[in-house]
Amino acid sequence: MGILVRPAAAQDWPAMRRLFLASRRHTFPWLTVEELKLTDLDEQTVGEMIWVAQDAGGEVVGFISLLEEDHFIHHLYIATAYHQRGVGKSLLQSLPRWNTQPYQLKCLKCNDNALAFYVACGFSRVGEGENEGRAWWLLACGPDIRR
Repeated sequence: MGILVRPAAAQDWPAMRRLFLASRRHTFPWLTVEELKLTDLDEQTVGEMIWVAQDAGGEVVGFISLLEEDHFIHHLYIATAYHQRGVGKSLLQSLPRWNTQPYQLKCLKCNDNALAFYVACGFSRVGEGENEGRAWWLLACGPDIRR
């Protein structure tokens, strides 16, 4: 398949913004068009480290953002055409010290596909909560947690 994972660069932002917007429109149908903006990614990732997955043709087909200090994965989005092709796993494995550093993330309880993906990648449920009426799982993965 020829996926390259690398740190995001300035020229990647237009593609990442479009991917973020399209993915959220598809995955979170309860959000209205007015609630979703092309610039949401810029606002939501200030100070975060971001890596992109690029296909053999140079197209950005996914990205992951990390709050490095907290080892918290904030966003992981993959273009629909690239689901179940190893892109998400490659992005996770690109994180600093992936094999030795614990990581956490939140996954909406209603997002069955994402939850199944994270569990397959070794994440476990370690907590739960709710935000704006949407229940989520706190998932963790790391040397003491991984199966």
